[in-house]
Amino acid sequence: MPTLRVNLSQQNMPHFVTLTVIEWIDIFTKPEYFKVITDSLMFCRKNKGLRVYEYVIMTNHIHMIVGTPEANNLSQVLSDFKKYTTRELWKLLEKDNRSYILNILNNSYNRKKGYVTQIWQRENYPKVIYSDVFLLTKVKYIYFNPVKKGYVEQPEDWQYSSARNWIKEKHDIIELDPRP
Repeated sequence: MPTLRVNLSQQNMPHFVTLTVIEWIDIFTKPEYFKVITDSLMFCRKNKGLRVYEYVIMTNHIHMIVGTPEANNLSQVLSDFKKYTTRELWKLLEKDNRSYILNILNNSYNRKKGYVTQIWQRENYPKVIYSDVFLLTKVKYIYFNPVKKGYVEQPEDWQYSSARNWIKEKHDIIELDPRP
C-alpha cells in the first residue's frame, strides 16, 4: 500500500494529521519524552513556518491540525520533525535503558527498509481541512482523545492538548496559531 502523503497541490492548506509510533508503543510516558515533541513543534513553528492550530500528544501518537504558508512545504516540515524527534527520542530510550522498546522498534515489520532507527510510522494520514464543519469535527476528536482513553475527565485537563490552550488559556506548552 502506498504511503499516504500530503498532496503537493494542497500542501499549503491546513491539514489534520496523525503521527503514530511504530507498533503503537507507548513511548511518551515521561515528561522528557513529551518535551522532545513540544520543543520540536515550537522549533518548527519558529524556524520552518509550521502553523500549529490544534494538537494532542498521546502516549503513542499525535493528532494535529497544522499548515504552512505558501513558501513552505508541509510534507518537508513533517519529515524534518519526524527525523529530529526520532533521533532525540532514540537517545532518551537508550539513556533510560528501555531496551525492550528499542528491540521492538528494531524488529518491527513496519520499519522502512534501510532505516537503522525509526520511531514513527511512515504514514501521516493527512486530511485537508476543507470546511468549518470538518474542522470542528477534528477539533472535537482531538480534544476528546485523552478523555476517551480515560486519562482525564475533561479535555482541558490533559496537559498535552490544545484544549488546555483554548479553554484554560494556558499557553505554556505550545503556543498556537489562530485557527484557519
